[in-house]
Amino acid sequence: TSKFKNIRKLPIIRGIFILIESLSMGMDALMYSASFFEDEEELEKESITTKIFGKYSQKFENALTILISFALALLFFFFLPTWLTSLFKNKVSSSIGMNFIEGIIRLIIFFIYIVMISKMEDIKRVFMYHGAEHKTIFCYENGDELTVENVKKYSILHPRCGTSFLFTVMLVSILVLSLFGWPNPVMRMVTRLISLPIIVGVSYEINRLIGKSNSKFAEILSKPGLFVQKVATVKEPTDDMIEVAIAAMKEVIPEDPKADLW
Repeated sequence: TSKFKNIRKLPIIRGIFILIESLSMGMDALMYSASFFEDEEELEKESITTKIFGKYSQKFENALTILISFALALLFFFFLPTWLTSLFKNKVSSSIGMNFIEGIIRLIIFFIYIVMISKMEDIKRVFMYHGAEHKTIFCYENGDELTVENVKKYSILHPRCGTSFLFTVMLVSILVLSLFGWPNPVMRMVTRLISLPIIVGVSYEINRLIGKSNSKFAEILSKPGLFVQKVATVKEPTDDMIEVAIAAMKEVIPEDPKADLW
């Protein structure tokens, strides 16, 4: 309905919807890519989910993968940092200090995770396509014709990248969670789950403003996310990867230049 569409455009709330949609589309794309590398004999075998869910099996598998990924993200980036931080409770009396330590531990875990997966060959290739995407977006935003030569001259680092967004989530969580103090373990878990949508929504708005602003302050705020991109999540692409990025970009460019939503 139009009312629902208007709600989805509200600041903070829109960030939550965009994250869910991005995860869903990203999973669909990865599954589609992976299907080209499946063994022919395996393809001929009917999976259990296909037998149960029929034509909806792919959607079920995608939803299940997203749920498992979300559960693992909560485990490693929320519950584990909270548990590790509780080891300092006899040495740190301030609840703000405890939340700050938790945030630092979360950032360290996130950075280690990103660096580790960037060493995997398949993920390296994904990150090269990621670089091609950034270059192509920069080229479009600067009004240049989308050609390989034009795209190649742009940076692989983009301030509105999902990596920067995740890093912003980590930083915002320190501030938001500090408002709840440092209650007992059960309440800590509850407050972190309840506050997650708020953290995601606020982080999206910050990332959006950073991407649109040319101010020195915005440049400083973008530095940590750009550093993580440089170290791990984006790589220089090949020409054929840039061609793929250009083709993908052209598919989503609206006829009316004023109608683009990014």
